[in-house]
Amino acid sequence: MRGLTGTDGGRGRAGGTAAAGLVALALLGAGCSTGGSGLQDEGAAPSEAAAKATPSPAPSGTAGEFTGSVDAVDLLRKDPKVSARVKADLRPCGPDAYPVDTSYGVLTGGSVPDVVVNVMTCGDAVGMGTYVYRGTGGSYENVFAVEEPAVYAAIDRGDLVVTKQVYTEADPVDDPSGEEITTYRWASGKFARQYWVRNEYSRAVGEGEAVASEPPAPDEG
Repeated sequence: MRGLTGTDGGRGRAGGTAAAGLVALALLGAGCSTGGSGLQDEGAAPSEAAAKATPSPAPSGTAGEFTGSVDAVDLLRKDPKVSARVKADLRPCGPDAYPVDTSYGVLTGGSVPDVVVNVMTCGDAVGMGTYVYRGTGGSYENVFAVEEPAVYAAIDRGDLVVTKQVYTEADPVDDPSGEEITTYRWASGKFARQYWVRNEYSRAVGEGEAVASEPPAPDEG
C-alpha cells in the first residue's frame, strides 16, 4: 500500500490525444492559408536558429543533472538516525529485492539531487519509514525522517509530500479509515510544514470526503 493515489490516466490520455489532433488540424489549416506552399517565409531556418541559440544557464542553488543511483539499503543501515526496529526489518523480500523505494529530485537547493527513501513491509507494502538525504560533499546527510506505520513520501514540484494512512482499531491493513497528507518545503536549513489535509473515507459509498484544515503546529525539529 503506497501512500499516494493515482489520477484517472485513461481520461487524461484520451484528452491529450484529442487536443493533439486539434492542434495538428489548426497547423495544417494555417499552412494552407499562406498561398498553398505551407511554408513560413520569414525567420531563420530551423538549423540556423539552433546554431545561434545559447543554452540558458541552470538556475543557481538547484541540483545539477542526475549522476547515478545511491545504495539506499546501505545508506539506511549506516544511518544512526534510522531506528533499530527499521534496520532489523530491513531484509530482502526475495533475491536481492528489498522493500525500498528511492526517488531523486530537487528539494533542498543543493548541487546534487536529494534522495527520498521509503521503507515498506514485504507482504502488503505498508510504509514503515520515510527519509530524505541531502548530498553534502560526497556523502549524504539525513535531513528528514518519519518512522510511523503506513507512511510514504514523494517529491512534487520541489516540495516533499508525506502521506500517512489513518486506521482505527477495527481497520484491516488494506482498508484504512482515512489519510493525512502533509506538504513540506525547505526553508532556513530544514523542512517546514506548508499544507495539511485530512481525508476521511466514507464506509457507506466507499469513497472519501476531503476535509481541508489549518496545519498542525509547525515542526521544531
